[in-house]
Amino acid sequence: MNFDIAFVGHYTKDTIVTPQETRTVHGGAFRYGAYVAAKMGLKVAVVTRLAREDFEVVEDLARLGVKVLATPTAQSTCLRLVYPTVDPDQRTISVEGDAGAFTVAEVAPVQARVFHIGASVRGEVPLKVIEALAQKRVGISLDVQGFVRINQDGELVYADWPEKAQVLKLVNVLKADGVEAEILTGCKDIKEAATILAEFGPQEIVVTHRDGVLVYAGGHFYEAPFLPKEVRGRTGRGDTCIAAYLGKRLTAPPDEATLWAAALTGLKMEQEGPFRREINEVDALIEGIDKLARE
Repeated sequence: MNFDIAFVGHYTKDTIVTPQETRTVHGGAFRYGAYVAAKMGLKVAVVTRLAREDFEVVEDLARLGVKVLATPTAQSTCLRLVYPTVDPDQRTISVEGDAGAFTVAEVAPVQARVFHIGASVRGEVPLKVIEALAQKRVGISLDVQGFVRINQDGELVYADWPEKAQVLKLVNVLKADGVEAEILTGCKDIKEAATILAEFGPQEIVVTHRDGVLVYAGGHFYEAPFLPKEVRGRTGRGDTCIAAYLGKRLTAPPDEATLWAAALTGLKMEQEGPFRREINEVDALIEGIDKLARE
């Protein structure tokens, strides 16, 4: 089975707690990413694990034209995300269920131009699975989130990643946020952190932060802001951004892909859930930004 892009990661049943309300939503990096790629007109595959009671997510993506290879598990991965203030970057996450680790057999049938690994917690995607993907001689993108977060007595906490050198030499595109980049490098400055991360092997580093995205590729930095009119959908911001970047990079250079990813992500942040807007809205937003820059 040949695709433009394939996403590997758990479905997560997310309970989101804010000062205003508590609600349960469908999550998982693959879901946010697949929506973006499908909207971009790409041929998309997903490899995931989840309980049968949550297979409505599989059916939803299938209606978008996404090929989903789902392994039924005894339970889905369940996360509880608590936002104690109005600041969307202040949150705590706890684990209330785990769908188990991926196997090499689960990724074996899929061939894609690029694979994106979007795990929730360390152990979800073992090294042997990443090595199997590398043997396909395709592009590999990895979000460090699922490798620097560990389940410590039910709470997701950050920890350094002992296998980082071993894994990152297999990776072409590395995605992190500012906190994760600092954990891996010890640097608060995201540009300095990006250059250090590139020394491990990835050719392109994508770092998201509160205000936008920074890309380090080919020895150059590219930056673009998120410009939502209001923030109603913080969850899935990074997953959306890296999917938009990877999708655009199939046909465009890093600078164009950076601007595209930021624009699309800003639109996604205006509403909860995955990106459901029309692609021409992204083009219109970029044209507006360009017009303002010229004036």
